[in-house]
Amino acid sequence: MSMRHQGKITSWKDDKGFGFITPDNGGEQVFLHISAFQNRQRRPAPGQLVTYELSIDNQRRARAEKVARAGESTNKTNESASGGPLAAVFAVAFIAVLAALAFKGRLSYIVPAVYAGVSIVTFIAYGFDKIAAEKGEWRTPESTLHFLDLAGGWPGGLAAQRLLRHKSSKSSFQGVFWTTVALNGGLLAWGMSAQGPMLLKFLLGAA
Repeated sequence: MSMRHQGKITSWKDDKGFGFITPDNGGEQVFLHISAFQNRQRRPAPGQLVTYELSIDNQRRARAEKVARAGESTNKTNESASGGPLAAVFAVAFIAVLAALAFKGRLSYIVPAVYAGVSIVTFIAYGFDKIAAEKGEWRTPESTLHFLDLAGGWPGGLAAQRLLRHKSSKSSFQGVFWTTVALNGGLLAWGMSAQGPMLLKFLLGAA
């Protein structure tokens, strides 16, 4: 069994997914990458105490592996986020409800088709962003993810957050995400009302 060390995260670049640990017993700083955490539900932050195994990377620098926050179990956690399957079922069910409304003539078939298509694109965008975060590569701007969510891709975004365990624990992102969900829901409800199509036809006619 490898020896575990303890230290404090003294610098962290959340947008790039890496930082450095200062060991409790002194010595050079240890490189820390987000992929080394065994539990990624909480984002790392400066000042957190962590335990880790020590290795040497290709650049001959000390690198932390199998990282756990102080007090956490060092057993490997399940990579699928809690509630992931439920979120995916909810996303599919929501689009299915829209399809049912379209079948009854309450909506155009374009609406569920757009939600399904944009949700797929959004899920893929979250997936690429997670891969980039773990590799320390160029990230998809959060504004792009939020735009996709607002445009009708939030079911796919919600499924990606839970299934891929990505952005689900970042409170600032979650606040904006649920705002986009509320705005999109409001637009959908307005579009289904009697006034929505009338006003839209009026605006298109005026244009």
